[in-house]
Amino acid sequence: MKTLIIAEAGVNHNGDIDLAKQLVTAAAASGADMVKFQTFKAHNLVTKTASKAAYQNKTADETESQFEMIRKLELSKADHELLIEECNRHGIGFFSTAFDTDSFDMLVNMGIKQVKIPSGELTNLPLLRYMTRLGLPVILSTGMANMGEIEAALEVIENSGTPRELITVLHCTTEYPTPMNDVNLRAMLSIKSAFGVEVGYSDHTPGIEIPIAAVALGATVIEKHFTLDRNLPGPDHLASLEPKELKAMVDAIRNIELALGDGIKRPSASEIRNIPIARKSLVATRSIRAGEFFSADNIGTKRPGTGISPMLWDDVIGRKANSDFTIDELIKL
Repeated sequence: MKTLIIAEAGVNHNGDIDLAKQLVTAAAASGADMVKFQTFKAHNLVTKTASKAAYQNKTADETESQFEMIRKLELSKADHELLIEECNRHGIGFFSTAFDTDSFDMLVNMGIKQVKIPSGELTNLPLLRYMTRLGLPVILSTGMANMGEIEAALEVIENSGTPRELITVLHCTTEYPTPMNDVNLRAMLSIKSAFGVEVGYSDHTPGIEIPIAAVALGATVIEKHFTLDRNLPGPDHLASLEPKELKAMVDAIRNIELALGDGIKRPSASEIRNIPIARKSLVATRSIRAGEFFSADNIGTKRPGTGISPMLWDDVIGRKANSDFTIDELIKL
């Protein structure tokens, strides 16, 4: 099964449409399936007095409020149209997370066929209902959530008209960057087992190894922030991959997909030719005359594996040789 890889541009465009277009180009070059932005109006999302997260104060102006920071990062309807055109030109899917009903309606009118619910909206019952009433496939991030909150959100989503088989739940840790000892990747498996949903991983760790591990564990969706330059000003750049790293992650995930295979244990096409080279056969360990009985004193096991399998040892011991054998000659019956 192919993993859906979402290159999360998020707000790393810094409100600059030209930078946003460059992010589309970089995402397409990485081999990601989709590039995702964030769609919101600051006045619908946050109060004017809300403070920023600690990580945001490290990478943005400490004197400005969260409202002031977010307002600079809004993308207009025209910006979205330009980005969709750019995605089409580069052959990569356009995607965005809506944070309010007006933004969601705009995305739907632009042809979005999938819903992304961010971690911060998992407990926003009216928005959950509004965004899932159309029955579109849903990707639900679960940063900061416990199992009870996930269960409650899934119940709202299903009751609103989206069946569970169309829901993918992403394990996530809402800290930028996420410390390795906070990842708890096995929680992704717990979510799958408890709720019977497809699962994935939205990653905020440094580097690329955790999303690769998530795919090996069964993630069907990977979401990873990226930027053109981690040194750019803005809240999310520092916890994002740069283009070469994003491509390395995508390439590694595609290799993991190939390596996972179908789960049936059998000789692979490339190793069948090595069976006669690596396995052993029954051979004479000394000269044997016709009529002698085969015994542990006159036969043993050596390569190549083109003769009688050593697994037939008990069937051969005690039988008479029907011809002469020289040392190292393959035993024949």
